[in-house]
Amino acid sequence: MDLFSLASRAATRALTNDELEELNNLNVGLDRNLGLRYTSIEPGKVISELHVNSKHLQVVGLVNGGVYASIAESTAPVAGMVAAPGKVVVGVNNNTDFISSVRSGVIVAEATPIQVGGRTQVWQVLCTHRGELVARTTLRTMVLER
Repeated sequence: MDLFSLASRAATRALTNDELEELNNLNVGLDRNLGLRYTSIEPGKVISELHVNSKHLQVVGLVNGGVYASIAESTAPVAGMVAAPGKVVVGVNNNTDFISSVRSGVIVAEATPIQVGGRTQVWQVLCTHRGELVARTTLRTMVLER
């Protein structure tokens, strides 16, 4: 199965654990290099997580801000593809606020819609660490034909 088929399934119901594992095995590029994994995909919400390690840290030992922006750039477009089955969804504007620093542990990101249109979408992505908000992203996406 491919990403488009899995996103179409998630447009009507939450993906099963087996389907999530299949999607995570399809991860390539930056998602794979970061170690980003999807833990829940359903209509109106996608959750991903990242286990922080040394490759995510800046020189002073804190998670680099680009990691949070990258998490949002991956998580929200997956949510966008669920909202627009069969389409490609890409980020066109990323506004990430860094709220609190993280040195280790797991960052959980949850993407939810602010506005879902046929040509553009706006997503909120909240990144938490141990239940506390550490970054907030507003991501505008564009919906494209395959």
